[in-house]
Amino acid sequence: MLTIYSDQISYRLSYTLSLVFDERKVDYQLVYDEESFKKAPLPKLAYSEDLAFSEDAKIYPSTLLYEDDIVKHIVLKAEWNKNEVLSFDGVPDILASIFYVASLYDDYLQEETDQHDRNIGAKSLLFEMKWLDKLIVERWSEQFIAFIETQTACVLNAQKIPFNVIPTFDIDNTYAYRLKKGWRKFMSTTKDFIKNDKKRIKERKEVLAGRKKDPYDTFDQIEAIAKRGFNVKVFWLLGDYGTYDRNVDYKNLHHRRLIYEVDQFAHVGLHPSYRSNQSKSSLKEEKLRLEEILDREVVHTRQHFLKVKLPITYIDLERVGFTDDYSLAYADQLGFRAGLARPFMWFNLIENRVSSLKLHPISYMDGTLNEYMGLTIEESVRTVKSLKKEVQTYGGNFVALWHNETIGDYGKWEGWSRVLEETLSENA
Repeated sequence: MLTIYSDQISYRLSYTLSLVFDERKVDYQLVYDEESFKKAPLPKLAYSEDLAFSEDAKIYPSTLLYEDDIVKHIVLKAEWNKNEVLSFDGVPDILASIFYVASLYDDYLQEETDQHDRNIGAKSLLFEMKWLDKLIVERWSEQFIAFIETQTACVLNAQKIPFNVIPTFDIDNTYAYRLKKGWRKFMSTTKDFIKNDKKRIKERKEVLAGRKKDPYDTFDQIEAIAKRGFNVKVFWLLGDYGTYDRNVDYKNLHHRRLIYEVDQFAHVGLHPSYRSNQSKSSLKEEKLRLEEILDREVVHTRQHFLKVKLPITYIDLERVGFTDDYSLAYADQLGFRAGLARPFMWFNLIENRVSSLKLHPISYMDGTLNEYMGLTIEESVRTVKSLKKEVQTYGGNFVALWHNETIGDYGKWEGWSRVLEETLSENA
């Protein structure tokens, strides 16, 4: 049993130690009584500025884990025990570093956002430090454990965090042409004629006549991936029509039947509409729509456009009844926004508490590779290999975000199935 002393026990410190030790199956206790700490056998560590613990394994703390509010500290890269960590107002602190990144603290302080009011990866602290493509929280956790073992000449027997590949798919547009009716069909057709897009005009006619498969109808490919043994997740957009919400009407019987059928081989969750990010009533309504179609409770979600506004989005998801969210990534940059690839409980910094919402970090999104970063297929394959190797090494879930319209080698996505297959490959 590892004993850790602290001058005070805070929610932030308890949460940080839980992140480090629970998944690794390390038994520990956190105490603030000096006498019981002194009597405890090795291994033990003092997280304290008290000189009385000078002979014990000790880390001098910054103030971050003892605070209740969000504070603008001076945060810099520093060296601790020959490792790079963060310093807070001049105090290097590996435990505070873990909390700062995992709690998304830096994102709360960012003032500049993109056109969709999202945090910008290229403006993040992790990007600035060149840590965004690294599981920095896991690396720090292993360094912290190694420090304790070296200082106490004990072995904590930390378990390796399991590695899994989880393919996930967002269904923003179930079909390119099918089931589009009324004015939507008229407007799309008119647009093609105005542009004289002969390819789309011909393709639309062939699809609607039943002579050709709709290019976005890749659900058989998703099913084939599930049959290979992967835990496939699918997130379906069911919001009312709007500028950024353009899926087939949720009332359409064929659409509803398809959603139900996909749920038989892949777990279907909600893809809340763009509008729902400013309307909790819309979020509730869309959740009810999917629950009616699937005839079961829906508790998994991923935000459309990865539109997360901290802390409002997560608070709304939690209050509406979602338990698991798969939105944790930057749209413009690849990597690990919270320094983790495994699921973990979101810490609500505003209320200074551990929430009931579990976050599932995304390792990469298809659109980040192709549209935001403009990488070639070859560059993307190499990038995916590198990210997957990081997750294999330090543990967690390699969660890949694709769309039904991007996996069929169609249009600007021609040849990109290679990148998806690299994700699913057993090779490092």
